[in-house]
Amino acid sequence: MSTLPKYVLVTPARNEARYIELTIRSMVAQTARPMKWVIVSDGSTDGTDEIVHRYAAEHPWIELVRMPDRHERHFAGKVHAFNAGRANAAGLPYDIIGNLDGDVSFEQDYFEFLMSKFAQDSELGVAGTAFSEDSLQYDYRFTNIEHVSGQIQLFRTRCFEDIGGYQPRQLGGIDWVAVTTARMRGWRTRTFPEKIFIHHRQMSSAAHSGLAVPFRGGRKDYILGNHPVWEFFRCIYQATRPPLLIGGGLRFAGFVWAMVRRTDKQMPVDLIHFTRQEQLGRLWKLFRKS
Repeated sequence: MSTLPKYVLVTPARNEARYIELTIRSMVAQTARPMKWVIVSDGSTDGTDEIVHRYAAEHPWIELVRMPDRHERHFAGKVHAFNAGRANAAGLPYDIIGNLDGDVSFEQDYFEFLMSKFAQDSELGVAGTAFSEDSLQYDYRFTNIEHVSGQIQLFRTRCFEDIGGYQPRQLGGIDWVAVTTARMRGWRTRTFPEKIFIHHRQMSSAAHSGLAVPFRGGRKDYILGNHPVWEFFRCIYQATRPPLLIGGGLRFAGFVWAMVRRTDKQMPVDLIHFTRQEQLGRLWKLFRKS
């Protein structure tokens, strides 16, 4: 096997005391560890810092950075925290940089597996794996296998620089914009379902709860430029997952609500066009197989 690329990780963490020790233990057990792992405490008040301090004292490749306190919670804060962590890794000769959320766990050879994929394919710009959440896994008919979920999202450094890094967006979609822009720029992006990680907190539950989650998800889909036809079939599929019927219906309602209100997408026109071409192409392939 080729020599594995060198990598660094950044974890923006805000009040992750409930889960972050699971993430740290998974990293400490890795067969291929990072050159540096910067955990950025973004105004945590729940004991996150104390947990990280304890492990950083034993493992010099783990570093804690504390961001100034902020009262508001929005997705752009994750980008500012990530950039602060990345700055602390400046000067290191790494090939891969990754975002690692503080509420996940994975097997001992997880990062060795992903580094081997980068070593095998010089055009691979973004990589990650499938994940399970509440014993559920994505159906890759409606979740593009070329999309990489943001909880663990690894970038070749040349790719990350090519897309301009993560872009602050208060309404979310930061991870999605990054990986889609990479494909638009000609990089290969890939989720490898041979491995999984466990996501211990339901997506979007940190900021929202209950039935608001699918409704806000549909609104976000509109803001990100999803094609209405794609969204319709996606919501039909979503209706088969808990909460049955309600989740898909609320997601589509959120999409339509944003469309009727003409919510500002705040997305580059070329990225919206690229996204819709991809979505219609996947639908066409799906129906041809039916």
